[in-house]
Amino acid sequence: MPNTLMKVENLQKDFSIGILSKKKIHAVNNITFEIKKGEIISLIGESGSGKTTIGKLILRLLKPSSGNIYYKDKDINLEYKDKRKYYKKVQGIFQDPFASFNPLFKIDRIFDMIFKNFIGESKNKNEKIRDSLECVGMNPEFILKKYPHQLSGGQLQRLLIARALIMDVDVLIADELISMLDASTRIDVLNLLAKICKEKGMAVLFITHDLSLGYYISDTTLIMHKGNLVEKGETSLVYNNPIHPYTKMLLKSIPDIGNKWNKNEKFLPEDINKKVEEFYKSSKDKKGFIEVEKNHNVLFSL
Repeated sequence: MPNTLMKVENLQKDFSIGILSKKKIHAVNNITFEIKKGEIISLIGESGSGKTTIGKLILRLLKPSSGNIYYKDKDINLEYKDKRKYYKKVQGIFQDPFASFNPLFKIDRIFDMIFKNFIGESKNKNEKIRDSLECVGMNPEFILKKYPHQLSGGQLQRLLIARALIMDVDVLIADELISMLDASTRIDVLNLLAKICKEKGMAVLFITHDLSLGYYISDTTLIMHKGNLVEKGETSLVYNNPIHPYTKMLLKSIPDIGNKWNKNEKFLPEDINKKVEEFYKSSKDKKGFIEVEKNHNVLFSL
């Protein structure tokens, strides 16, 4: 499709258990999905489900054990020998914004390095920096002479988004982008991302464990469980008609402001694992992913 920026096909990443052991764990197991221009995709799952590993594979911080990732129909591990050309269009924002900045450099030096390494000299350099900062709601006069430690986590996250705007990226991998921010700042950042995607055509893979925020911002939702993609589709369909037992459990666990937790209710991780196994056993006649309705697919068997 002409609007498809990135395709992930049969992606797998295995890690060895121990130094001498031959046993391996499938952190990412046979994952396939597409990222379209201007689309926001939420990749949702509990800790250890494999969602961050997918982000690292797309950002080439890890090499896949098998499968392929295509950016504009080119295999990112075979046809992009110069990583700078790839990173100019595919960037990541991580959970801890403080770790993304060198504390010894002021913010203006950081932007200088972006032009030096990715863009080159430009007559409109200062204007582009100012425009990108103003686009994310920041005052260039105040920000550029500051050190990273003089700014809040929310301000640093906005700077990372401004960096992506200057580079005119096509795909942004946002891994737990707002987990360190307070509630009001979270909504501001999410609204900013949605606005940029609509106006610039940038696509975002929004990696999170927060279903409420995923529902708020995303066009498409992918649900991960133990390295497997178990449900995917249009966000409203996945949330309003969950089929896989793991998706049902996640949605049931969302706190409701009007209701208190039942103190007598107990949750054991083993219970959901049993339900998932029973779901697969009862669906033996259904193989792999099946479309249960238009733009809504569910994994019925491994």
